[in-house]
Amino acid sequence: MSIAMSKVPFQLQRDSYGRLVLTGQNGQRHEGVTPVRAFPIAAPDEGLSLINYEGHEVGWVDAVADLPYDIRQLVENELASREFVPEISRIVEVSSFACPSTWQVATNRGAATLILKGEEDIRRLSRTQLLIADANGIQFLIRDLEQLDRASRKLLDRFL
Repeated sequence: MSIAMSKVPFQLQRDSYGRLVLTGQNGQRHEGVTPVRAFPIAAPDEGLSLINYEGHEVGWVDAVADLPYDIRQLVENELASREFVPEISRIVEVSSFACPSTWQVATNRGAATLILKGEEDIRRLSRTQLLIADANGIQFLIRDLEQLDRASRKLLDRFL
């Protein structure tokens, strides 16, 4: 099924293997296209690059919201299959204030356990955003420190 994009100069479709195929205005086909967010945390719905299997950009979308619904669904489904960054809404418990420590957290994807190897695995992205890498390589996001409850902020402050 091919779906023409009215606001962008290419077509996007899935091939028989389920991979995205981009066809440009000149008719050139690019198989195995992967959507990549330019700013996945700061502006997840703005700036989307479409990369071919060789790592070259073959398409660009200024805003995901500008895409026709069917295309947006294709792109968002592809992104969801690649991206996994649970957002921490509450820190339930910390095993120790010395690293490594085991954290029990509540996220937008349910309860989770993460192991913090060291304070350097907590990266400040902005005044209110943090990215925490656990020992297994999973990235956890705290989108807004000010939205955390007082007990969570108190636990987190011990590591910052």
